[in-house]
Amino acid sequence: MPGRILPLVTNEIYHIYNRGIDRRPTFTTIREYQRAIEAIKFYRFTRPPLRLSKFLRLEEEGKSEVLQLLQKKDKLIRILCYCLMPNHFHLLLKQDRDKGIAKFLSNVQNSYTRYFNTRHDRDGSLFLNQFKAVRIETDEQLLHVCRYIHLNPYTGFVVKSLAELEKYPWSSLPDYISRDATTFVERDMILGYFRNTDQYKRFVFDQADYQRRLREIKHLIFE
Repeated sequence: MPGRILPLVTNEIYHIYNRGIDRRPTFTTIREYQRAIEAIKFYRFTRPPLRLSKFLRLEEEGKSEVLQLLQKKDKLIRILCYCLMPNHFHLLLKQDRDKGIAKFLSNVQNSYTRYFNTRHDRDGSLFLNQFKAVRIETDEQLLHVCRYIHLNPYTGFVVKSLAELEKYPWSSLPDYISRDATTFVERDMILGYFRNTDQYKRFVFDQADYQRRLREIKHLIFE
């Protein structure tokens, strides 16, 4: 992965986006979505003691020992929200260590690409070499980007209704709107701006159709 012209700053928050080469599908089955989320969870820590592929082959006792070890390690990044789409993904990340986001993305994408290539009998890169990163500079931007990410399946017509969006399994939205969710996503920063999860849900859903219309207009202009 080529180095960035402007390095990402530690303790800052970034909207990270990447897609498949030639816009090709990157997640084609339930198992592939699950594997990508496992990679995101596993590689957020510094220096995992083994590859994800080996970790997943361990017995439950061995997995438990590795997870306990990882919990004692520092994190490269903190995951504030995420969404996986058929040919791209969005992440809202806070960088905890220098070059943490680049290291995290490299580990996740390389691990998942090896898995995907094995399943599909292919070689070469799956994602674009340079991911996009937009620095979050204001509280308002933070909230709007989180909403944008959570609305992505609805905006992109991957789901047809808000009822389906609420249950979309490859996004952190269900973790945000469930009062009892147990998750690796660190929601407190975003939810701290709202009285409760219902208020956050209204914040997201009230702009759903507007965001979808904006996408349709952009399509008419640029295609």
